[in-house]
Amino acid sequence: MRGARIAAGLIRENICRKLKSNSFLPRNDYCTSSAPNLPPRVSHSSKKGRLLTGATIGLLIAGGAYASTVDEETFCGWLFSATKLVNPFFALLDPEVAHRLAVSAASRGWVPREKRPDPTILGLEVWGRRFSNPLGLAAGFDKNAEAVEGLLGLGFGFVEVGSVTPIPQDGNPKPRIFRLREEGAIINRCGFNSEGIVAVAKRLGAQHGKRKLETSSTSSPAGDEVKQGGKAGPGILGVNLGKNKTTEDAAADYVQGVHTLSQYADYLVINISSPNTPGLRQLQGRKQLKDLVKKVQAARDEMQWGEEGPPPLLVKIAPDLSMQDLEDIAAVALALRVDGLIISNTTIQRPETVSKNPVAQESGGLSGKPLYELSTNILKEMYILTKGRIPLIGCGGISSGEDAYKKIRAGATLVQLYTALAYGGPALIPKIKAELTQCLERDGYKTIHEAVGADCR
Repeated sequence: MRGARIAAGLIRENICRKLKSNSFLPRNDYCTSSAPNLPPRVSHSSKKGRLLTGATIGLLIAGGAYASTVDEETFCGWLFSATKLVNPFFALLDPEVAHRLAVSAASRGWVPREKRPDPTILGLEVWGRRFSNPLGLAAGFDKNAEAVEGLLGLGFGFVEVGSVTPIPQDGNPKPRIFRLREEGAIINRCGFNSEGIVAVAKRLGAQHGKRKLETSSTSSPAGDEVKQGGKAGPGILGVNLGKNKTTEDAAADYVQGVHTLSQYADYLVINISSPNTPGLRQLQGRKQLKDLVKKVQAARDEMQWGEEGPPPLLVKIAPDLSMQDLEDIAAVALALRVDGLIISNTTIQRPETVSKNPVAQESGGLSGKPLYELSTNILKEMYILTKGRIPLIGCGGISSGEDAYKKIRAGATLVQLYTALAYGGPALIPKIKAELTQCLERDGYKTIHEAVGADCR
């Protein structure tokens, strides 16, 4: 395994280069012959940063050594398991700081990369695109499309970036993210903090160009009408569009997002369900939604598209809706042939399981395990109202393969998570896929499509 030992040495050299070129990391003597001169006083946050850096370096060095004795797939599994050792350090940090570090790590490739193929049973086709598995990362994690390649490399079937607003905005004042650790939940009131569509378009454009270069050198099998992978890589990329806080003409903001970003997206999402932007949820009303969707669809369809056609257009709705609201949304979605619905966003409700936690008094949207039952019930109702004619993405509270399976049986074709990843880290992704595979095989299903809406029949 001489080649693997050389690879381990190269890993160390690469770490050195990254440490020297990234100013956000504290210096250390790992890559120097003598210890650097430290400032006389080191802040508490700096010490935490050093601790995180040291842990990361240790894992990479140990991984390089381990790679010299095992095959690639075994080593890949070890790397995912090893990320569990880092999670406690992130828990010591402020939630938004931890989030920022996680995005930075993914953008630099400092996260495991899934080398093991997904089980065939998890593969499915939606909107003429092939998903290797139905598990996706919800919008809100990579708001500015900084880490698309790294996140897809974790093994997600698809990743959704955003929400992206036309004009850059800071969002609501900090602190605005709060952990409810014992309940497996988070409350956030970020308020569409975004670098804006220009910055996001530059990043996605570069990624799209790289993808085209990679695919241009390979030829697709003759007669294969299903798109292999997406515009950003082997997985599918969704772009979630939002509106600026001070915008009065909401449709104009979404149209601008379509014109600028749709060429880089495998699907687009109209987000009208965040509880942290004043007046946004009013767009879920029957008339408002109908007018909005018509304008956004027209903006997308008037653009020039190749053989693959325009990207599918989805709408993301809230879980805090009455039956009349759901009926109105379903009627509009069917009448205008909306390509899909995401169910659901965060909730402003405080279920009994979290009501006694002092943090529950914070305003904002609640996500995580306490949202699971509410969002799944809404999902099931919408599947029935749309008669299974519209692909639904189940989002809210998923933290296991069994959770994902129940969402699918309730009507979801695809599923998304976010909060559980914040607590469980990358190791959660292969775990959920393995558990979902077991659930499908246990009940005799050969494909995901066979299980979609099983509890509604």
